[in-house]
Amino acid sequence: MAIFVTGGAGFIGSQFVRDWVRLHPDQPLINFDKLTYAGNLDNLAEVAASASYRFVRGDICDAEAVAAAMPDGCDAVVHFAAESHVDRSILSAAEFVTTNVLGTQVMLDVARAKGVKRFLHISTDEVGGSIEPELWFAEDSPLAPSSPYAASKAAAEHLVRAAAHTFGMDAVITRTSNNYGPYQFPEKLIPLALANALENRPIPVYGDGMQVRDWIHVADNCAALRKVIESGKPGETYHIGGLHPVPNLELLRRLLAVLGKSDSLLTHVKDRLGHDRRYAVDCSKIQRELGWHPTISLDEGLRATVAWYSDNDAWVRRARSGEYRQYYERVYGA
Repeated sequence: MAIFVTGGAGFIGSQFVRDWVRLHPDQPLINFDKLTYAGNLDNLAEVAASASYRFVRGDICDAEAVAAAMPDGCDAVVHFAAESHVDRSILSAAEFVTTNVLGTQVMLDVARAKGVKRFLHISTDEVGGSIEPELWFAEDSPLAPSSPYAASKAAAEHLVRAAAHTFGMDAVITRTSNNYGPYQFPEKLIPLALANALENRPIPVYGDGMQVRDWIHVADNCAALRKVIESGKPGETYHIGGLHPVPNLELLRRLLAVLGKSDSLLTHVKDRLGHDRRYAVDCSKIQRELGWHPTISLDEGLRATVAWYSDNDAWVRRARSGEYRQYYERVYGA
């Protein structure tokens, strides 16, 4: 049997793949990724030569390509692949609707035809929209997405639930708060701030910087995903949070303190259109039912993340310059 991962060359997907191959060295894992700008094979160097690992370049919107790559009777499909950057969705929503909505339906159709045992859909806390202070987004809270990205992910969730209800698919949804850690593409807040700070360049802060986000280290998130694959109940949704909701401005100040850099690098810029004020997920359900708890504190995780980016300047340089794309453009074409 095998596990089939979409988007496994991205930030969270590659962490999941590396961990899974290390923990399950005898179980075949197929990584199906289109290698868009955020897909980076450098993230997978440590597993590339593993006998149980296979990479297939392909588009989740291409049903024939998905079907050709996915073995019959997979133990699980873990569906990470998505357009995920809010700013990009504001500039153009079409790619988000195509990948996140149509692509998810293609994955569901192929998985059902292939007799997949479990379909795990990776969603986001952003489908709940902005949460008022002192409130927490629960699994049964209404969906109120605010950005084109969040709206496309909410639509994908509805398709997953429809497949479970109509066809009896064993489908499970997870919604995760903001991930951070190694190998994150430099357009995201923490790696962007880190890269700029290491070069003593200004760090952009949207608006007043008081937007609250709940932060979870990517390794903790992937540990929760493994719990859901192994023990989650069919048809259920599980929230995965780090229990570290802090304003962006505070997060950046803590990051600069770890680096020994001055707060003067923080530069306020015009706020993002429709910027949600607060995300915070109630993850008591996964703690209660599956026994998962985050293990990496925010301060510990930030120190480890700073150390990784400081020690891996070649990866940062290749990611920021686009050099990482040259290899697979030679091998797979542009």
